[in-house]
Amino acid sequence: MPYLVSDVLPAGTLAQVPQPTIPGDRLVLRPWTFDDAPAVHAAFQDPALQQWHARAADSEDEVRGWIEEWRTAWGEERLAQWAVADADTGRLLGRVALRQIVLADGTAEVAYWTVPAARGQRVAARATRALARWALDEIGFHRLELLHALGNEASCRVAMRTGFPLEGTKRSALLHPDGWHDMHLHARVREDHTEAVSATS
Repeated sequence: MPYLVSDVLPAGTLAQVPQPTIPGDRLVLRPWTFDDAPAVHAAFQDPALQQWHARAADSEDEVRGWIEEWRTAWGEERLAQWAVADADTGRLLGRVALRQIVLADGTAEVAYWTVPAARGQRVAARATRALARWALDEIGFHRLELLHALGNEASCRVAMRTGFPLEGTKRSALLHPDGWHDMHLHARVREDHTEAVSATS
């Protein structure tokens, strides 16, 4: 039985090209390198980051394994991870990613974290804006979702600042070390971004 709709993005949309470096507001999103392992390992020792993540980093060698996974995932078109770096110094500021990529539906989930020393500088918001612009305008994704635990008020502020309105609450949706969390669901669709750009033109 034939499908009545075409794929929003064909297979190979990402894999057929190298992972790009994406410019942002005083930062860049770049592919991860193994030289980033010490900084990532240090970031994951931070209690505030551990509070909202289900994964721990016991060693730099373990993190190098993560980076290998992240680099491989680009070609598999299931996950796209970028290091967020200061545009002038190259210093690692955090991470931003597209998870749960479904090219046929044109959907993905935005995720991010920030190293402790870079907090309070709106790094996550600036990185999310750059990633959303690339995903919606340049690649043609239709819908980007952003989820965070209800108690993570900082992530809620990032979502609202970057044009991801709140759509609802997913009850008992994600297991953290301290138990099941309700999750806020935010989302942007391509029409939202197009209308915002047109309004400022």
